[in-house]
Amino acid sequence: MSFHREQPLQSGASHDVIVVGARAAGAATAMLLARRGLRTLLLDHSELGSDTLSTHALMRGGVLQLSRWGLLEEIIAAGTPPVRRTTFMYGDQRLVISIRSAHGVDALYAPRRTLLDPTLVRAAVAAGVEVHHRTSVTGLIERNGRVAGVRAITSDRRPVEINAPLVIGADGIRSTVAEHVDAPTTRMGEHVGSVTYGYWSNLITDGYQFMFNPNACAGIIPTNNGQACVFAHAPAERIGRGGVDLIQQIVTDGTPELGEQLRNATRPNGTRTWRGHRGFIRQSSGPGWALVGDAGYFKDPISAHGLTDALRDAELLARAAIDGFGQESTLDDALKCYEATRDRLSIPLFDVSDRIASHEWDHVEIADLLLQLSSAMAAEVETLAALEPEPVA
Repeated sequence: MSFHREQPLQSGASHDVIVVGARAAGAATAMLLARRGLRTLLLDHSELGSDTLSTHALMRGGVLQLSRWGLLEEIIAAGTPPVRRTTFMYGDQRLVISIRSAHGVDALYAPRRTLLDPTLVRAAVAAGVEVHHRTSVTGLIERNGRVAGVRAITSDRRPVEINAPLVIGADGIRSTVAEHVDAPTTRMGEHVGSVTYGYWSNLITDGYQFMFNPNACAGIIPTNNGQACVFAHAPAERIGRGGVDLIQQIVTDGTPELGEQLRNATRPNGTRTWRGHRGFIRQSSGPGWALVGDAGYFKDPISAHGLTDALRDAELLARAAIDGFGQESTLDDALKCYEATRDRLSIPLFDVSDRIASHEWDHVEIADLLLQLSSAMAAEVETLAALEPEPVA
């Protein structure tokens, strides 16, 4: 899959910013930086358009940003179905929340990552970002106590050194950038949930549907190509190796009528299973470097809020870098402000997601946890809505 021609990456080249990782957080950050005139290099070890583990769901904050960036119409035109209600089910309770129009958003969307990530990369290229896939960052360049560039292996196996006064790690949980700057962990989750998911076809859906039971949770998220991502979340010993039958059982145990709908739909040939990882928040800025997305902040996926947070932090970081660029001390201070804002918005989401991932609650407590989750999401949306819109091109 390609929509631009990559020129050979030359050792010794210089850029204003190097972003490591071209998934949602990295591509969005690079795009926003380039739209404000910074010479930005975007590197990723994977193939362009490759799939990745994801719950796909975008909450209001993420949809708001795609709309303001001029990218939502492309997601809609690709056949991503609008989601106009979210249903939470626990015990005998069914809480239905209609998506009311606010901040220019009247529906939610859950695009496949094979659609969302290339859309963001394409927008980055249009903004002037130089993009190189199949390029692995192996280390960082340091000068006078600051990160000053990266060492990488190109797609044709050449070692190169590229200079930049700011290197941003958007390279996931096992971030190479975070490892090389020895970024400290400032907050650690207590619980780890495992997830297994697959794509059902011909499934009757009614927006996002989430089921909460103390021993296992599940969700149905409509996505592209007439499919719905159906997931189950539980402790690792319950999920095991995952599979279609396990998802069917967990959904049926939680909500028998939804289990019947799954039985009447077209089952996937297989599922993907993730054993889980303890949530963390890392220090995400330092002299000449910053972290964004899962590289800096990862929480259990039970809240299906990871993508929205990735886009949020891309904008917060890009704005900080633009405001501080030019002088080292000013940039460092701006990056610290980014991190403080990220933590203020993230910690409530982090803590409630970690508590839900414990599966050690009853139906009374989960009702309160869902209210806390809703409140944290609302605070996030208000922060994003208050920002002045960025230029679209």
